[in-house]
Amino acid sequence: MARPDEEEGAAVVPGHPPAIGYLPVPGEAPAGKVSAETQNGPKAGSLALNAVSRGSPKETSGALDRPKTPPAPEEETQAWLLPRGPGEETPGAEDTLVPRTALSPRRFVVLLIFSLYSLVNAFQWIQYSIISNVFENFYNVSSLHIDWLSMVYMLAYVPLIFPATWLLDTRGLRLTALLGSGLNCLGAWIKCGSVQQHLFWVTMMGQCLCSVAQVFILGLPSHIASVWFGPKEVSTACATAVLGNQLGTAVGFLLPPVLVPNTQNNTELLACNISIMFYGTSAVATLLFILTVIAFKEKPQYPPSQAQAVLQDSPPEKYSYVKSIRNLFKNIPFVLLLVTYGIMTGAFYSVSTLLNQMILTYYEGEEVNAGRIGLTLVLAGMVGSILCGLWLDYTKTYKHTTLTVYISSFVGMVIFTFTLDLGHIIIVFVTGGLLGFFMTGYLPLGFEFAVEITYPESEGTSSGLLNAAAQIFGIFFTLAQGRLTSAYGPQAGNIFLCIWMFVGIILTALIKSDLKRHNINKGITNGDIKAVPVDSPTDQESKTILMSKQSELAI
Repeated sequence: MARPDEEEGAAVVPGHPPAIGYLPVPGEAPAGKVSAETQNGPKAGSLALNAVSRGSPKETSGALDRPKTPPAPEEETQAWLLPRGPGEETPGAEDTLVPRTALSPRRFVVLLIFSLYSLVNAFQWIQYSIISNVFENFYNVSSLHIDWLSMVYMLAYVPLIFPATWLLDTRGLRLTALLGSGLNCLGAWIKCGSVQQHLFWVTMMGQCLCSVAQVFILGLPSHIASVWFGPKEVSTACATAVLGNQLGTAVGFLLPPVLVPNTQNNTELLACNISIMFYGTSAVATLLFILTVIAFKEKPQYPPSQAQAVLQDSPPEKYSYVKSIRNLFKNIPFVLLLVTYGIMTGAFYSVSTLLNQMILTYYEGEEVNAGRIGLTLVLAGMVGSILCGLWLDYTKTYKHTTLTVYISSFVGMVIFTFTLDLGHIIIVFVTGGLLGFFMTGYLPLGFEFAVEITYPESEGTSSGLLNAAAQIFGIFFTLAQGRLTSAYGPQAGNIFLCIWMFVGIILTALIKSDLKRHNINKGITNGDIKAVPVDSPTDQESKTILMSKQSELAI
C-alpha cells in the first residue's frame, strides 16, 4: 500500500491550471499573492522551472478561466494526498494546488525486470575474459583478441551514448528498455552460431550487439529510481538497479569456468560446453525480452515525489537536449564527478577484465578459483551497494559517503596489490572481497550524487555521461594495465591504478555538494533552478514559481 512521504513539499503556482494527477487544496494565501523576497532581491528563494507555463499574460488569464480537471481514476496505485492542516475546508476552497503523488506497486516489477536483463548483459560482457585462456586456444587467437571482446563494451558506449540519452529523453523509458533488452537477446542468439574454431568474427559480431544493448541499459538505474520511487527509497532503488548489473558480473565470474572447463585435448567437448553456455544465455535473454514487452511501463500514473511532479508537468517543447548537455558541462561539480567516477569505474572494469591473467600469473591452473575470486569481489560489492543506498536514503550525506568510499577503495586496491603474490590464494579471496565491497559499492553513489547536483537535468543524460567517462577510462586502463602486466607483472599494473585512484580522491574532495533534488522534495530553494537555460528576451521575462513560508504553511 502506498504511503505518504513527509519529505515532499509542494511548489505553489498561482493561477496555474491543475493537470492530470493534481488536486486543488485550500491554502492560507490567495492566488497571486504568494511571493518570496529576501535581502538578496526578488530572485532569492524563487524557483524557475520549465514546469511553469511561459506564455503571455493573456494565456495565463485563459488558464485561470479553465475548469479544474479532476484526477484520473487510479489504476493499480493507491494514491494519497498531502495532508491538510487542521481546521481547513474541503479541497477546492482556494486556488492553491498541490501535486497528487503516489507510489505504485508496479515499480517493483519494473525494477526487477530491468535488473534481470541488465544481469544477462553484464554476464555476456565478462563471460569471455574470465576464461580467456580457454577461448584463446579454441579460436586460435591472441589474448588481446579476447580482451577486445570485453573492451568492445567500453568502445561502443562512447560514440553511442549521446544518441542513446537523446532517445531516452525524447522517446521515453519504455522504448529505451525494449531496445536494451531486444539487442541483448539478439546478440546472445548470434553467438550461438559462432561455436566453431574459425568463426571468431561471428562471436565478435554478437558481442558488438550486446555492447550496443549496454548503451541502453547502463544509464537507466537512476532514471528508473527517480521516475518510479519516492524520496525515501530512491537511492536504495538505484542501488538495486545497479545491483542487477553487478550480479551479472558475479555470475559471469562463477559460471563460465564451471560450464566450460579447460579441455584443450578434446575440441568437440569444448565446443559442446561453449554451446551449452551460449544457448542457455539466449533462452534467458529471450524470456526477459518478452517480460519487458509485457510489463515495462513508461511511468506511473502519479509522480512518486514532488521533484518528479514538477518535471512531469513540464511542457515537452520547453526541453532542449543540446542545452541540457551544455548545462551539464558548465556544472563544475558535475565535471569533477565525471572524472572521478570515470577513474573509479574504469579501474573496476580493468581489474575485472584482467583478473584471470593476474591470478594465473601467480597461481597456475587456478582458472576456477580466479572465477570465484571475481565472484567474491562482485558479491561483496553488491552488499556495499545496498548498504550505501540505504545509508544515502537515511542521511542524504552524498559527498561525505562518496569520499569515504573512494578512500576505502584506494586502501583496498593497495592491499590487494601488495598481497597478490604472497602464495596463499585464500588471502586473495579476502583482499578481493575488501576491494569489491568499496569499489563496486561506489557505482550507485556516483549516479545518485550526479542526479542531486544536476537536478532538474535528465537523470538519463547525467548517468549516461558518467558511464561514457567510465568506458573511456576503462579502455585506457585495460590497455595500459594489460601492457604493464605483460611486461613487468601484475603488481606494476595495479600500482598504475592506485596512482590514478589517489588523483580521484583529491578531485572528489573538491566537489561542491548542492543537493538540489533533495531541497525540492523538502520544499527548500536556493535560488533559481532551471531545467533549460533561458537565452531569449522573451524567455527571460517568463513567469517563475515563487515559494514562501506562507505557501508552505498553506500546504
